[in-house]
Amino acid sequence: MHNGSQSHKKRSVKSGLPPGTLVHIGHESDRPVQISAIGYAPGVIEERQFRQIDQYLQHPFNNSAVLWVNVEGVHDVELIRAMGEKHTFHPLVLEDIVNTVQRPKIEDYGDYLFIVLKMLRPVEGGDFSSEQVSIILGPDYLFTFQEGISGDAFDPVRDRIRSKGKICGMGADYLAYALIDAIVDGYFSILEELGERIVDVEEELTLTADQGSLQRINGMKKNIIFLRKAVWPLREAISFLERGDSPLLHDATKIYFRDVYDHTVQVIDTVETYRDLLSGMLDLYLSSISNRTNEVMKFLTIVGTIFLPLTFLVGVYGMNFKNFPELEWKNGYFALWGVMIALALLMVAYFRKKRWL
Repeated sequence: MHNGSQSHKKRSVKSGLPPGTLVHIGHESDRPVQISAIGYAPGVIEERQFRQIDQYLQHPFNNSAVLWVNVEGVHDVELIRAMGEKHTFHPLVLEDIVNTVQRPKIEDYGDYLFIVLKMLRPVEGGDFSSEQVSIILGPDYLFTFQEGISGDAFDPVRDRIRSKGKICGMGADYLAYALIDAIVDGYFSILEELGERIVDVEEELTLTADQGSLQRINGMKKNIIFLRKAVWPLREAISFLERGDSPLLHDATKIYFRDVYDHTVQVIDTVETYRDLLSGMLDLYLSSISNRTNEVMKFLTIVGTIFLPLTFLVGVYGMNFKNFPELEWKNGYFALWGVMIALALLMVAYFRKKRWL
């Protein structure tokens, strides 16, 4: 799993601090913060980019039925605090936003829903990057908070809004569905790439298993474990949205969340299948190495067995007794060679008959 080479601030820095204290946990970054806002209604679209929080706070979106604000750069704690004060978000929500090692979850705060999930994107080398996305869903607004590592999966949703598609006539809950669906669809791309790597390594194991194969299997197992941690809790969150227990979720949107739930279950099934395959591949690797060792030991044992009687004969005639009748034989040396070669050939023929060779 690829997460970049930046330094990572750990959870231990929050030890002893009171609840609601804003401390950024995750990859440290010096990238500038970017706030993008899209307000839309049927036939009306207003899109703005802000570099400073003051610019955003002073800009009204009065003609919009739904406002989507995307913040890239949760490492800026003061910006998150200002956003929370402006929109009266709970301090615990702000604390979870800047803590980018959260478990995927959903929490109902009455006036809004707070959703945390992981956005995965493929990178070069068959690996993938992970980024936490926090979503705050209100009656007519939606906020997304990202680390802003390398883009996001939301461009297709932005294009649908800019083209004044169906989404412009729906509420903020439908926008939440579109964003979550885009993230879940990204999981399929990761799984397809991972599936191809599993097939390649599986073929490699049947031919020439080596230490590199073991490293690749262990790397894929780590990826599967991370995917499992990201997807299993997500199913619980999507299930909550599918049931529509919150008044913020309209009946017309429930069927769409049901579709996302089905996709999430498919991802989980695929992850579990790949997990079983990798466990079997690890057993196959160990069996392959064991068989190779057994073949080597078998060959050495056969060679040792063939040379055992020859060594005996050489040992007997290498003794330093004065009375050795065979020493007076004219062709004794050649006779001994003939006996040893005959013994070796007979033993090889016997081993072949027994299919040991």
